[in-house]
Amino acid sequence: MATERNAGQTRTRILEAAHEEIYENGYQGMRIEAILQKTSLAKGALYHHFPNKLALGYAVVDEILMGHFHSVWNDFITRFPNPLTAMQQLFLSKADSYRDEHCFKGCPLNNLNQEMAAIDAGFHARLEMVMESIYQTIVHALEQGQQQGDVRADINPTRIAMFIMASYQGIMGAAKCMQAPELLSDLFSTLNDYIDTLRTPDQPH
Repeated sequence: MATERNAGQTRTRILEAAHEEIYENGYQGMRIEAILQKTSLAKGALYHHFPNKLALGYAVVDEILMGHFHSVWNDFITRFPNPLTAMQQLFLSKADSYRDEHCFKGCPLNNLNQEMAAIDAGFHARLEMVMESIYQTIVHALEQGQQQGDVRADINPTRIAMFIMASYQGIMGAAKCMQAPELLSDLFSTLNDYIDTLRTPDQPH
């Protein structure tokens, strides 16, 4: 059991270091040597878990990016049962977390979409799966909100979910392009003003 646990911990360290490298330099700029340096592992230990760079990149999408979204969303929806409030608080938290970044690199998922989705079928399929999972999570949250009486019954959850997801990606992309993470607060506040219009009458903000 101890050996399995240590192997799992090693694999997680590799994935986290690879995710950091991809965020800093893009997948194509990710260097195996840098990951080995960050993890203090021998090359053989890395290749025991991931046979090549491509397999490592795929695993970052499947496990880190997918897992991070669901972990963050579950945290916010637990603390804020009204899904509209949960989304708003999540967006404000994102803005706050990037406020002091000297070089804002944007959304890791959006970055990989732009870099790899059009040139590698494996990345495309995996990134599409993450996007679909995010989309369906928002759709489900809005539908649950309608059943709870928190979200207006006359809205179309599938259309609104896609708009919210696209707005989030656009906001992150604009702030990255302009190297202005301070814009995130204003932009997400504007998106949150729109989300307020989805509430049923007399619902608290």
